[in-house]
Amino acid sequence: MLKIENLCYTASGEGGEKEIIKNLNLTLPDKSFTVITGPNGGGKTTLAKLIMGLETPTSGSIQWDGQELTGLSVTERARLGVSYGFQQPPRFKGMTVYDLLKIASGRDMGRLECCDYLTQVGLCAKDYVDRDMDDSLSGGEAKRIEIATILAHRGGLMMFDEPEAGIDLWSFSKLTETFGAISRRKEATLIIISHQERLIAQADEIVLIDGGQVAAQGSQEEIYPKIMGQTVSACGRMEEQGC
Repeated sequence: MLKIENLCYTASGEGGEKEIIKNLNLTLPDKSFTVITGPNGGGKTTLAKLIMGLETPTSGSIQWDGQELTGLSVTERARLGVSYGFQQPPRFKGMTVYDLLKIASGRDMGRLECCDYLTQVGLCAKDYVDRDMDDSLSGGEAKRIEIATILAHRGGLMMFDEPEAGIDLWSFSKLTETFGAISRRKEATLIIISHQERLIAQADEIVLIDGGQVAAQGSQEEIYPKIMGQTVSACGRMEEQGC
């Protein structure tokens, strides 16, 4: 179970300090599929980075399977099964896709298994398994390979930040199938940050983050109408302002 209590995060910048996450509380059951959505700038990505340890909270507690994560490093959290896919994946010049997947898996993974993970994210394995993880890859290709590394890691908590970004329609369909299969087989606690209706429709739980807080949490049937209502209201305000 993922349990977040009274989480706060304040960032410092040129304009001074800004509170991004504001006393946020959230509990997600094991092996659940949750989509976190909400307006841009609401704190969704920051929340995921706090869970992964890429940012340090100002205060509060993050627990995974009864283990307090707040003071642990990214590496320590990864060893506990926590993983995170960036909006913009990093590149690793001089490293092949096969080597990256083996490192991510933490085991001596064979080429056949590696190819299976690439297939799950909509890539032709024979075309990518020996390619370098450098700038020759498009953004969408790098994104799919990063998702494959998270699948290969086989952690208990998988977080994906806008996995649909830069990915073609066919590959996105393949990804939704993969995420759905993980959910059905109860392989991991799955958290996806997304605005995509097809992902939202598959989720067990939807969490709406707005203004650094949980604005709503519940089933797709409960929360999606609220999301649509907010979208319609926002569009109406823009039209009134002549946008």
